Formats: sequence, C-alpha cells, structure tokens
Amino acid sequence: MKKIVLKRLFYCYFCNIKKTNYKLRMKRILFLLLFFKSISIQSQTTILGEVRDGLSLKILPFATVKVNNKIKINADIDGKISFQNPDDNVFINISYIGYKTQRIDLNNKLFYVISLIPDFGFTKKQSDSNEKKAKQVIQKAVALKRQNGFLKNTKNFSFNSYNKLIVTANPDSISSQIDTIFQDKKGIKVIKKIDSTSFKFKKIVAKQHLFETEKASFFQFKNGCLKETIIGSKMAGFKQPIYEVLGFSLQSFSIYDSEYSLLNSRYKSPLAENAIQNFNFILLDTASIDKRKMYLVYFQNKKKNVPFDGILYIDIQNFAIAKAVMHTKGILELSGTHEFRYLETEKTWFPTSNIFKLSKGKNDKDINILVGTVTFDADLDSNFKIRKKEPSDFVYLISETKNDQITFSNITKIQKPGIAILVTDEAQNQPLEFWDHFRRDTLESRSRQTYLFLDSISVKRRFEKKVVFGRKIINGFVPIGKVDLDLRKFANFNNYEGFRICIAGVSNEFFSRKFRLEGYTAYGTKDGEFKYNFGAAIRVGRKSSSWIGISYTDDIQEIASTTFAVENRQFNLFDTRLFNISSFYNYVSWKGYLETRIIPKTESIWEISHNIIDPKFNYTFLANGKSYNSFNLTTVQLSLQWSPFSQYMQTPNGLLENEKRYPKFTVQINKSVPKTFKNDFDFTKLDFKTEYEKKYIDGQLTNIIFSMGYAIGDAPLTHLYNNSPNSLNNDKLLLRTTLDGDNDFETMYFNEFFSNQYAFFQFKHEFRSFTILKQIKPNLVFIFRSAIGNLTNPEQHVGIRYKTLKDGYLESGVQLNKIYKGAGIGVFYRFGPNHLRNFDDNIAIRISYKLDIGL
Repeated sequence: MKKIVLKRLFYCYFCNIKKTNYKLRMKRILFLLLFFKSISIQSQTTILGEVRDGLSLKILPFATVKVNNKIKINADIDGKISFQNPDDNVFINISYIGYKTQRIDLNNKLFYVISLIPDFGFTKKQSDSNEKKAKQVIQKAVALKRQNGFLKNTKNFSFNSYNKLIVTANPDSISSQIDTIFQDKKGIKVIKKIDSTSFKFKKIVAKQHLFETEKASFFQFKNGCLKETIIGSKMAGFKQPIYEVLGFSLQSFSIYDSEYSLLNSRYKSPLAENAIQNFNFILLDTASIDKRKMYLVYFQNKKKNVPFDGILYIDIQNFAIAKAVMHTKGILELSGTHEFRYLETEKTWFPTSNIFKLSKGKNDKDINILVGTVTFDADLDSNFKIRKKEPSDFVYLISETKNDQITFSNITKIQKPGIAILVTDEAQNQPLEFWDHFRRDTLESRSRQTYLFLDSISVKRRFEKKVVFGRKIINGFVPIGKVDLDLRKFANFNNYEGFRICIAGVSNEFFSRKFRLEGYTAYGTKDGEFKYNFGAAIRVGRKSSSWIGISYTDDIQEIASTTFAVENRQFNLFDTRLFNISSFYNYVSWKGYLETRIIPKTESIWEISHNIIDPKFNYTFLANGKSYNSFNLTTVQLSLQWSPFSQYMQTPNGLLENEKRYPKFTVQINKSVPKTFKNDFDFTKLDFKTEYEKKYIDGQLTNIIFSMGYAIGDAPLTHLYNNSPNSLNNDKLLLRTTLDGDNDFETMYFNEFFSNQYAFFQFKHEFRSFTILKQIKPNLVFIFRSAIGNLTNPEQHVGIRYKTLKDGYLESGVQLNKIYKGAGIGVFYRFGPNHLRNFDDNIAIRISYKLDIGL
C-alpha cells in the first residue's frame, strides 16, 4: 500500500517535468529526496521485548539478539530488549547458552515476549566446559586486576565529571484511569469517592520529573588518594543544595575492589580473590567495544539469600574490564553500570560513564531514602492484602555520570587528602554558560520544567526551611527565631530530683555564624533546687569547624559515670535510665574549651576545667592522709574520635561527615593538675571505645561495641566506673520491671559494682520487622553483654557497699521493639560468675519505647 501511494505521488509530482526548467526540476528532486528521508526516519519504531525460559518462565538476563544478522545487542539484567526497527522486513535471532536459538519475524507488534526452549542436546559436558572456560577467564581477570585497575597502576590522573540525578516515573507505565470507589449502604452501592490520584500523577510526570539535581566536578588522583572538587551544583527547589545528597555514594567508583557497594550495602565482588568460591559464572557470548573483542561473563552469587548478579565485559587481549553491570533485587532493586573507554596511549580502560538506577522491590513497609527524595509505599494494605499499585510503585531514581578531559599529568599535591569532597563557595551560583559547557546535551523539556516548577513551589511552600527544621528536629532541637530549643533536656525524672523540668537553648545561624550563646536552667521538684549553665563561643575556623568557648555550670551528675565528651548525643525524648538513679554528686564547674575537626577524619574537644565536687550520698574518700567529704578538682581533658573509614565533605557551611562508616575509635584522656586552683588529688583516666555498625538493605542492623577504662592514682569514687547498671535492687521481679536503657546492663543493680579498670563488650543484632496482627509489627533484637574489671585500693572508699568485677559479668536478652505505637518489651538474664542464687533475681523485664518521629 505504501509503495502504491509513493508511486502515485511520484507520477503526479513529475508528470509535467519536461515542461519545467532545469532549476525547478533540481529543486523538486531535492525536495523529494528530503521527503523520502523524512519518511524513512519516521518509519523507524522502537521494538521492545522480554526474553524468558519457555518452561519455567524465569528471566534470561543478557541474552544475545541479532537484528537481521547485522546488529548485535544484548538483553539487560531483566531480560528486556530494545532497538530501532529500520524497515518492514526485520527478523531477530535470540540465543542463550543452553537454549535453542529462536528466529522471530517482526510484524506490526511493538512488544514481544520471547520464550526460549532449553536445548536438551546441550550436554553436561558442554555445560561443564562452558563453566570451566568462564572460570578461567575470571581467574585471569583477577590475576591481572592490579595492572588493569587504573587506581592501582596509575600514580596521577585528573578528569572532569558531570552528574545528573533525577527522581521520576515513566508516564506510559501509569494508568490514566479515574477510579470510582463504592461502599455498601443497606445493600446499595453508593459512590464513596472519586480517586484520580494516578491520573493526576501521570499528568505531572508527563511534564516534569519529581526531583532533579546536577553537579559538575573536578577529580584528582595521586598515590591512592581520589579527591572530588564540586565546582558547580544545582538542585531543583533549593537555593542551597542538600549537601548530603550531593556527596552520597550510590555505587563503588572502582569495580576491582574485593567488595562492591550499592547504596551503602556492600557485596563480595565477582573480581575478589575468592570469587570462584562465591559465584557461579557462565560464558554467554563475545562482543566488541572500541574495536576490541570481549568475553561476556554472567555471574551470580551462590547464596540464594544474597541476590547479587550481573555481567562483565572482559577484554580478550589483556583481561581488563571494559563494561560491568552489577545488580541486586530485594526490598529495593538496584543496578550499577560502569562503562570504560580504551586509551591507547596509556594501554588502559578508563571509566567514562557510571549509571546507577534504583526502583521498588518487594517491601512490606514504607521506605524513605536519600533524605526523603525517594519514597516507596508498602506492598500490603492495612488488611494485609496485596494493594492496588500506587504512583510511588512506578517511581525510580537514576543517576548518570559522564567523565571527560582525562589527563595523566603529574599532580604535585592534593590539598587536605582527608577530605574526600570539597564544595567550592561559588558552586551553587554558577551561570548558565557554565552548565552549557558541562552538559553534553541541552536539558530536555521535562528537566527544564522540573527546575521551573520546583523552584517556584519551593518559595511558596518554604521547602528549604522545612529541610532545615527537619534536620534540627532529628538532632533534638526546635528552632524558634534566633534560638534552637534543646528538646534533649526538656523534662526527665530521677529518684533524687523527682521531676526535672529544664529550659535549654543555643543561638543559631540567624543570630550569628561566628558567635554562639548557650545555656539552660533546670528545677527538681523533689530536691527543690535550681541548676544552671551558660556559655559562649567564637568560631576561629570555618573550614575546620573550630570553636573556642567558656562555660559555667552548677548541676548534678550520676556517680562513677563516664561519658565521652566528643560523642554527639543521640536524641531521645527522655532518658529512661535516669528514672532509677538515686546517687548523684553536685558539681560547680568553670570550663574553657576548643572543639575542632582540624585533624583529618577526627573530631576533638580540648578543655581545662575547675570543679567543686559535693557527693549527695554517704561517702568519704581517704587520700593524702586526709578524709574528704567534698573536694576540688582541676583537670585537663582531650576527647578525640577518629573515623578513618568515614567520608568527609568540606562545604561552605563547614565540615560534614557525609558518609558515616565503621569502625570508629574514641579516646579520652583526663588528667588532674596538681597544685593548681586548690586541686586536691593527682590522678589520670584513660578511656577507649570502638564501635562497629552494619546496616543491611532489608532493614536489619548489627552493632558491636568494645570499651575499656583505666584510672591511675587517687581518683575518687565519683569519677570511677559503675559499668552502667539499670536494675532496681528489689526482691520481686515485677517491682524491678522498668524502662530499658541504651547499652546498659539491664540485670545489674545500681551501685552494685565499681571499678577503676574495666573492659566491656556488647553484641546487638536487630532483625527486620515482621507482622503478627494488623497493627502489631515488631522487630526482634538479640543482645549479649559482658564486662570484667577490678578496683585497686578499695580501702580508700568509705560509706558505700559495693562489689568488683574481677570475676566478670555476663548477660543476654531479647527484645520485641515497636510492638504497638513504639512500645515494646524485653527479657534479660544474668549468668556466669556473678549469677545470683535465686533464679528470679537474674531476670529483668524491660519496657522499651522507640519514638519514630517520621523524619
């Protein structure tokens, strides 16, 4: 039909060609050629398909597809294919190792489900031979990865990079139907509401994306140190970008490491030294990249509970990686694609493109990631049935990075190598000409509309202020004008003060970025005393977040409790452990301090203080041939936390730990200063703590803590170690039931043990939540704790009865947290050397409450 129409058009157009002049004939011929060309372009359509096993219907990833025996492509990790159909007479051949090759003649359809039949003539011998060949290729790639890995074999290089991250949805995948929801009233169905959510959502994503950000960077590498300098940043809806999003590592930079990371979850790499033991490998096919032949090797983790697979394009000549696709699917589906270009002069494959994609997997609870820029609703509705698909089910995040202007010139020095990412002061104010230079293509219409819409709505709905407000709430502060009220101190209860009501605050950036005022006043309803604190500080280093300050405090403190000054206190609405404490000492303190991050990958506080100590319990300390019921202490202290594996970002607002990684190490040294400001005792305290934490992509979490302390010299009991007990000394189990603490011994009685030297170990594993009933979705936590210690010179401490930990202490327990609206319950048991005679005395029941503020 198309040929007949074109023939008639040709005849009509040229029927009088002899009567026209030469120029007119040439114009008509040129017009006709352009017309045919436009028809040719318009006639190309995109053909989509999916390759599956014809018997089991499972996806066949990376199947080989040949179009007209000329164009060769591969299906993706999900078995999907896509190509342009150039003409009417097209056929494709689809092949996969162990399956019969199938030919399909394309007709008018745009989507094909291709079912391949297993080749039963494909013998085990052939399968074993393929597997053996694949392993040989991998073993050579592993053996040569040091010379092929550009981070290993190259001393210096630099390149420019452009990244674009969008959160969006494909409008074609969303139904535009408007649903009518009925309800039954006395046997008659009446309209309850009209649900146009999907229709409205499709209308939005057809015009724009949901979120978009761009950044332009300059990378430098020297002697194992890779540093990124962000010279341009642009985030839709924000004048000042969310730096956590800019610096978040979505995928590993190198594929040659022993572990590979996707969204902060780490997997054993198919290129690790023991890869053959951990993965199954299949040699799928060969291909060509940059005119060099490749092996296509599919890999899959042998453990079924670790759904990690992908494909490696391995250079046949030097066994370097020319392309890699890493993939995992659980509650989220993640993929990382790495593309390389062969540099002939350097004889190496250099990364030119990284693509990270995140979409919804199977999840039974809501998921928020990347500071809430991506949200996925749970698969189940309130009645635990598979719910109808919502717009959030079609949302996905895609981040694409392009690298160019690669140079291997000598880099003399990288400034501040401990800071992985530096954001320049002018990055957020770059002009349009700057972005035109870095963008390879002009922004498509949806991207332009995203900026216009989100920028305008951000001003209207004050998104930026809400983000700032949310950050402060998470840390326990409520901003009110130029002051942030401190919720962490607002109200509490203990057995000495009764109810403690406190008003506390600190000046914020609206007051000044260079000066800081802070303070609190508290009142105890039982002791009837007011407590005070006030202080001031001045910033002496913006980039190192350094402050010098002074403070005055008149307050009380639990005896023998040790805290690390440098540790940021986590926000709890109230500290439940304080409920049961009755032994305190009063201290009046004058303090001067310096807090800084000037040492790479550390945060430290240096201070000198003078304290007047007055124990509020029956206690006498014998030292220097005297008896002391109160005393003076002048001390100097260094508290330092080192995070060698964390990643730090230098922003215009200061230093930011944008990727918290473990283990972390904390050291604290406290030394009294003899003959200074009436100091009474000479002693030294050394404290150490290390913490390891691993979060799993399915919501599980493992936490390990080890700490130890040693006090040398004449240290009073008030400043020793009580090993953090949290149990009331009562004969009846139910009367000992109380609220749980955090990293405390739940079965140890208050004031039961004191030490001047100790070691503590805790293992805690939190499993993902599970469903019992409609509103009951707890998560199970297993906990084990142990400690050992001693107290030298016990005769110095008079007036209080206690034991030591020389024989050790053991307890374990289980908790069911968040059973209902944050409330839970736990049971703990004391065993080992300090096991008590009565069985009930070794048991502690704890009520937990985990507040979820939804941020």
